[in-house]
Amino acid sequence: MQDIWVEKYRPRKLSEVIGQKSIVERLSAYVKTRSMPHMLFAGPAGSGKTTCAIALARELYGENWRDNLIELNASDERGIDIVRGKIKDFARSASIGISDFKIIFLDEADALTSDAQAALRRTMERYTQTCRFILSCNYSSKIIEPIQSRCAVFRFRPLSEGDVRTYLMRIAKGESVEIAEGGLNAIAGLAGGDLRKATNIMQVAASLGRKVDADTVFESTENIRPSEISEMLTTALGGNFTAARSRLDELIARHGLSGEDIVAGIHRAVLDLPVSEDAKVRLVDCVGEAEFRMVSGASERIQLEALLAHFANEGKRAK
Repeated sequence: MQDIWVEKYRPRKLSEVIGQKSIVERLSAYVKTRSMPHMLFAGPAGSGKTTCAIALARELYGENWRDNLIELNASDERGIDIVRGKIKDFARSASIGISDFKIIFLDEADALTSDAQAALRRTMERYTQTCRFILSCNYSSKIIEPIQSRCAVFRFRPLSEGDVRTYLMRIAKGESVEIAEGGLNAIAGLAGGDLRKATNIMQVAASLGRKVDADTVFESTENIRPSEISEMLTTALGGNFTAARSRLDELIARHGLSGEDIVAGIHRAVLDLPVSEDAKVRLVDCVGEAEFRMVSGASERIQLEALLAHFANEGKRAK
């Protein structure tokens, strides 16, 4: 599905960006001085890295922002040729308008190979007078140290549920979508701080043509309700492993989710279970072990049932 609402409601100015106040203040200072260093934007998906880069370019260059900004995705072209070709050609050319430099926005820079990053390091150094780089990545540890030392590092954090709800209400008003409080809470919970994901979930739910409430959100996204996971775990903790296993079968048959999706739901639900702190520690450890084994290729069904067995044993121990 196209990210139609994501693009339509993308903030055009830095002042419209939500959830990243300290970062917006620093970037706004660069706009006022009309000067900026190379920058590294690091943080989870959907936290506003691309939005901040585009908004910064809009405020620096005005109507000429498209001529002075080039967006490249390193996951599409991740080898050394992209650095020696497109990036170098754009970096060496002069800017258009009143600014002394242009901007190269390199998204998913952590996908660049080591050789490409080494070549990029030299390009950043050589063409500083005519070009500034903004590198965006999810994991700054995958960017080589020489590049990090040449950049001002901005660390983006996941958006709070309050910020997500505020943004969704803005979209609901603009699109004349009726959304209930339960629907807002469900979307904010499923998004996990990813504003792009939240926007797409809302768009899918609204496409059903009725009021966006919790039922609509879970139905349209085929996600398990937290209450369903909690009921299954509570049943297991009560010592009824067979009934908990039957609930697991129902969830898999009804939603068609992968084992990792169910484990993620269990992980979110563990902290709200009515068990002691020591029991939660042991259960989270079991959840992590099950997830690791699934990623390593173990049978999802066996690992999920083994996980429920741990919950049943923990319930018996508590008694």
